[in-house]
Amino acid sequence: MNLAACVLLYGLVVAVLGPPLLARASRRGATPRLGIAAWSAAALSVVGSWVLAGGLVAAEVWRARDFTEQLVRGCAATVGVALTGRYGAAAQTGVVLLAVLVLSAGVLGVRFGSSLLRARRDSHRHSDAARVLGRHEETTADVVVLDAPERVAYCVAGRPATIVVTRGALAALDDAQLEAVLAHERAHLAGRHHLLVVISRALAVAMPRLRLFTTGAAEIARLVEMCADDAAAHRHGGQTVAGALLALAGASALPAPALGATATGVVERVERLLDPARRARATASQLAMLVSVVLLLVGPALGTILLELGAAMCDMAV
Repeated sequence: MNLAACVLLYGLVVAVLGPPLLARASRRGATPRLGIAAWSAAALSVVGSWVLAGGLVAAEVWRARDFTEQLVRGCAATVGVALTGRYGAAAQTGVVLLAVLVLSAGVLGVRFGSSLLRARRDSHRHSDAARVLGRHEETTADVVVLDAPERVAYCVAGRPATIVVTRGALAALDDAQLEAVLAHERAHLAGRHHLLVVISRALAVAMPRLRLFTTGAAEIARLVEMCADDAAAHRHGGQTVAGALLALAGASALPAPALGATATGVVERVERLLDPARRARATASQLAMLVSVVLLLVGPALGTILLELGAAMCDMAV
């Protein structure tokens, strides 16, 4: 049980201290891929610590399986007596809090799963509707043109995935900028950025009071746009991508299941694309992010192993 408590404490520390540290490290977007990896690793580390703690408790119960029936009966009797207040207010409050935590875990799981299913359903519906209402480009089968005056370009996951461009966007972009925008959207689809964004948003919906998940969802949404910017800039140049972003800036809000070139932080991303010295400053950030990712991923397991070894050495000494 001590191991489970330590693992839960680790998750609490990461959930509290992680957001400000990660936000500072990923603020400039020098290494967006590693930034996404760091935020994802932090969320995975916290959720993993909760699962690991539950597994450790289950392992303790399994080790005492010969006494499981007596244990369950004894626990039930003790909990019943504690609820009556016979053991004092502290014990009564502890039992109530434990019940609330168990119930909350179930509610969080339902919220998370419902959010994922809703996002998947909305994404597929929007993709189907766009393909029905829009006009397909002969040279680019994955692009659908909608007859709308708004300057909007975005992609939406589906079967198949779809890139949507309005006539307003076509009028605002020259040929090179249009190709850059399409490269941006294709980078989203190729990198499965929708999945990253949907999972991070589902965690934020399930646990809206934890900054690790709410801030993490916003940061991941911002960083995936930078990743797509880099992919487009690699093929068409940073100035062309920046020009395309400015041409589409200020357009209407994107549909909920979509990822688009102007989804978030346009000014910041344009400045980043036009900053030739950003890569020179990326080395230190890359190293810090890489170390963070490794520590966050191996932290719970490594801590558990060290605690187990420490307990074993103490037993041997005794």
